[in-house]
Amino acid sequence: MNPLLINDLSFLAKHGLKHAVGLDEAGRGALAGPVVIAAVVLDYKVDLPLLNDSKLLSAARRETLYMQIVASALAFRIVEIPESVIDEINILQATFRGFQKAYAAVKGLADYALVDGRDLPAGVSGMAVVKGDSCHACIAAASILAKVHRDRVMEGLAPLYPEYGFAQHKGYGTKAHYSALGVYGSSPVHRKSFRLF
Repeated sequence: MNPLLINDLSFLAKHGLKHAVGLDEAGRGALAGPVVIAAVVLDYKVDLPLLNDSKLLSAARRETLYMQIVASALAFRIVEIPESVIDEINILQATFRGFQKAYAAVKGLADYALVDGRDLPAGVSGMAVVKGDSCHACIAAASILAKVHRDRVMEGLAPLYPEYGFAQHKGYGTKAHYSALGVYGSSPVHRKSFRLF
């Protein structure tokens, strides 16, 4: 069985819990597009041998795992917080809002939340785990759903704003992205509250 799944089962047994919801985000540091938050309640009867932190997986492997997680999870929810909200309330509060919405949608099936990062958003019952996506299966699963969903969003935006190269960098601050911003300025999907130039 995948070591991350074993780690989750050990954690649940130690704390007398049945199910945990994992929460993670993608796109917090990007210059354009939404921040995406995912919540996942895994069915631990289903082994996912290739499950890992999304950052350590190829795009093809993430796509495969995305389909496996969606098909086998007890529950999941994906939430997009658009750039307009990020600009209005700042990226940290926008991310927290996404965590709260995703958690609220699945909390009836889980006893506890494991949130990737340092901060536990208000209204979420559980604990924050630094680098949780590399040690808890439920967080790793959430990281994959968030990353794949956000990549798909950015690939969908690419034909609308071809000059920015969203399909390649997914809205992050690469040299090519900054160069395009210098030539074309910002688009409607860029985060105006971020330093873009």
